[in-house]
Amino acid sequence: MALPQSHNADNLKEEASKASLSSVRNTDNTKAKIKILVIQQKMIGDVLASTIICEALRKKYPFSNISYLVNSNTKPVVIGNPHIDTIIEFKPEFKESKTAFFKFLKHIRGQRYDLVIDAYGKLESNLISLFSGADEKISYYKWYTSFLYNETIKPSAKALTNAGLALENRLRLIYPEYVIASKIIRPKIYVTEEEKLEAKNFLSQNGIDLNKPIIMIGVLGSEKIKTLPAAYMAKIIDQIAVITEGSILFNYIPNQLEEAQEIYDKTAADTKEQIHFDVYAKGLRSFIAVLSQCDLLVGNEGGAVNMAKALDIPTFTFFSPWIIKSAWNMFEDGTQHDSVHLNDFKPQLFENKSIKELKEQALDLYKEFSPELYKEKLNAFLQKFNTRFSLSQRESE
Repeated sequence: MALPQSHNADNLKEEASKASLSSVRNTDNTKAKIKILVIQQKMIGDVLASTIICEALRKKYPFSNISYLVNSNTKPVVIGNPHIDTIIEFKPEFKESKTAFFKFLKHIRGQRYDLVIDAYGKLESNLISLFSGADEKISYYKWYTSFLYNETIKPSAKALTNAGLALENRLRLIYPEYVIASKIIRPKIYVTEEEKLEAKNFLSQNGIDLNKPIIMIGVLGSEKIKTLPAAYMAKIIDQIAVITEGSILFNYIPNQLEEAQEIYDKTAADTKEQIHFDVYAKGLRSFIAVLSQCDLLVGNEGGAVNMAKALDIPTFTFFSPWIIKSAWNMFEDGTQHDSVHLNDFKPQLFENKSIKELKEQALDLYKEFSPELYKEKLNAFLQKFNTRFSLSQRESE
């Protein structure tokens, strides 16, 4: 199939000067000038992961214009990304009002995109893709929506690299299979020097010694079925406090205050001395800046882990029993990043069970995921962290 000439030429001469494209995943024409819309309406981790689509497109077509459509609440994680020309917000009102959504679709239509890459693949993005009027539309294969797209890609179930399936399958929307392993991109969050300085001042003003390790704890997941039991998380924090002797911060959202307090209350008395419970960033962009000044993140799998990785902060992650580890254990090497999943220790609990069944049984399965199972692995990871931190401190002196 062929992509059209761009709709945005000022005159026919400019139109004629543009190179026509074969399928976006197969052409090597780097001089192509095309207007592209990438859609990823979901959670923070998904939005971060799909920024690599924008970066891959920018590398492949440096003269293209790239818009990235994301939910409003996730916009802070993509601010400042040099591979995105325009951030388009999908606002809550578009879900609540059919009239508002239709006006939004008309706006998208008016942008006259040449190419749409739908990394979300749900009803709203199906309609956005359809209404865009783009001559080439690419998404993941689903039998009931494939007719809406020129090309659909079947995600792989087996990772080729330690980047993980979530990233590799996104790159399949851009590249042919045989080059995926050589085209790996790491998601990145871009923080300004001013934001970093403000975060350092914020931490210092709240009594945190910047010369000691600062550990962010993702104490809660986005929902209960993605959250370790409070007693288990408290034991993990006790272990971290003893081994690192660092300052500990809690990451949670305002409506999770009571659950975060419960975890704090269950920690040991000495651990409480190291926890700065009230040091709390007021917004997502402020949290990102504070996280950029941390030395380690340990916590439930989710947005905070993905943000830490995008900031090149070491992570240790606890996966929910129903989440596929191979999809989201990005760039694990046992040193900079590591994780544990109940399936690592008790695979018999997962035999002949579907994702749906595991999700329904998640709370019961979590009871089996006790800290004793991974105490030694976490201990080894923290000891490596201590060694690296000590070396970095000596180098900075």
